[in-house]
This record gives sequence, C-alpha cells and structure tokens, in this order.
Amino acid sequence: MRIIFRVLPWLILLVAGYFFISKKFSINTSVESKHQLLVEKIEAMGKLELVRYQISDVIEHKNKTDFLPEASVLLIVKAEAVGCIDLTKITREDIKVEADTVVVNLPQPEICYVKIDHESSRVYDTKMAYFREAKLVDEAYKAAEQKISSEVKKSDILAQTKTNASSVLKPIIEGLGYKNVRLTFD
Repeated sequence: MRIIFRVLPWLILLVAGYFFISKKFSINTSVESKHQLLVEKIEAMGKLELVRYQISDVIEHKNKTDFLPEASVLLIVKAEAVGCIDLTKITREDIKVEADTVVVNLPQPEICYVKIDHESSRVYDTKMAYFREAKLVDEAYKAAEQKISSEVKKSDILAQTKTNASSVLKPIIEGLGYKNVRLTFD
C-alpha cells in the first residue's frame, strides 16, 4: 500500500505532464491549395440530349508477365451513355412550312458521350498486384470504357434517340400552332 502512495503522485504527474506537452507542442497540419484557373475555350453547344443509358460492367482484368505472378483486379464499373441530336446542324432548308403543316429534317442521332462514373465504380478485389496495383486498375478502367463504348454502339441507343426526338420535339412545334408535324432524319 505504501508503494502505491509513493508511485501514485509520480504517475499522476507523469500523465499530466504528457497531456500538457502533447497539447503545447502538438503538430498542427493545415492544407493549402492555390489555384490559377484559366478558361481556355468557350464553345456554343446545341446538342439536345434525348436518352441516357446507365450501364454496369463487372470486369476481371489480368496482367501476365514472365517474371512475376499473374496480377488481377476485379472492378464493378458504373457508366452512362447519352444519345443526342446536334441542333446546330439544322439549316433553314431543313424546315419546310406549308399552311398548318411543318416538316423538319433533323440530323442523324449520335452518341454524345460514354463516360465512367468513378464515384459509383468500385475496385472489388485485387490479387498479386502489390506495387503494380494503380497501373492495373487504370488499365482495367480503360478496357471497361472501350468495351462499354463498343457495346453502346451495337445497342439501340440511336433508335431510342430518334423515338425520343419525336416525342420531345413534336409537342413543342405543335405548340407553335402547327397541326401536322413530321420529323425526318438525314
């Protein structure tokens, strides 16, 4: 019991000293970023986005080398593809009006973009990647983007864009007072 009474004050003093020193001499870190933002180009846009596909892809990407074990990564990739019509391509000759009928010749639909949503995509698993993990994941994302782009081109996104163009643009033109509206595509 005597030992406890002799050690206890020193122990309390030691703990109080530690807290005092850690508060007084603590390392404060702050983050500072300086930006020099420059607008390089301003471009007029005239693309009417008419359909958006949300796509999921599960990809297993492997990297085989002669000297190292086979490295692989498993990704769950979320992406979106958008079909649109470029309204800047419409000229006066593309619009024909006769009484209460209007015929509008629209440009062919196109795929505006295919992009990966990195916020929603996940690296599910890596095996034997070690120091090559970042490169392997980057290669896998690029392979996923190429595959998704090629599959979107094979899909019916352009036909869906045409259908949506009719359902979106016809009511607008009819609202201008035309009873018969016909949309054609180059």
